[in-house]
Amino acid sequence: MKRSFGKYQKRLRLIAALLFCVLHAPAWGASPLDDVQKTVNEWVRVRAETARIEDDWTWQQTLMQSTLEALQERARQLEAQRVNVEARTAEERRDTADLLARGQALKDAQAQAANHLRLLGERLVRMRAWLPPRLSVALELPYRSVAEPDADASERMRYAMLILNRCVQFNRTVNVGEEIITAANGEKRLMEVVYWGLSHGYALNRSGSEAYLGAPTETGWAWTTLPGMAPQVARLINASLDKAEPEFVILPAQASHPAALNPKP
Repeated sequence: MKRSFGKYQKRLRLIAALLFCVLHAPAWGASPLDDVQKTVNEWVRVRAETARIEDDWTWQQTLMQSTLEALQERARQLEAQRVNVEARTAEERRDTADLLARGQALKDAQAQAANHLRLLGERLVRMRAWLPPRLSVALELPYRSVAEPDADASERMRYAMLILNRCVQFNRTVNVGEEIITAANGEKRLMEVVYWGLSHGYALNRSGSEAYLGAPTETGWAWTTLPGMAPQVARLINASLDKAEPEFVILPAQASHPAALNPKP
């Protein structure tokens, strides 16, 4: 700005000198004074306006240069922020994809587990015919629940585990009581029964001196007569009920049929 103002002063001094020369020129070689003075005044005005415009342009150019540098710096900052956001977004996208993959894997595992539970429930239902009748009756509600087609996985698991735990518990103990048994003549009679785990059991009709052996067969649990074995079965039941001293009692037994463990669909 100071340089421009100095140049502007030099121009004014030059213009004043020119005016002095023109005004004091000889009369025989000069144009009319009024025209010359008018021309000089117009030239001075034009040069002054030109100098003012140049000074304004210099100031505006400096301002625009400063503004441009500020905008460029802001653009660099925004670009750095964009790169940072893109990096975080890419990482979040990877995390989201990983979570989606894990969620899908969990869904697949859940569906597979639900299918296994459904198959387990179907197999337990098929195995019910080979269970001792007393245990089968006691598990009526869990079996009904595990066979429900619309039961969810957690409910099916709970009832399946209940059935299996009760079977394990029954298999580890000797169970004695009374039960309705179909006699050899086809009549249903209340008899004393002792179960030796899940493998077999014995029934006794004291009034008729009849003894029966119960065990899983090809089609399920069945009772068969034991001719002449009523006294031995009676001693076994009395010992189980603590009505007699424990003693060795020899009785026939029957190994479980393979179908009892792996029933066909």
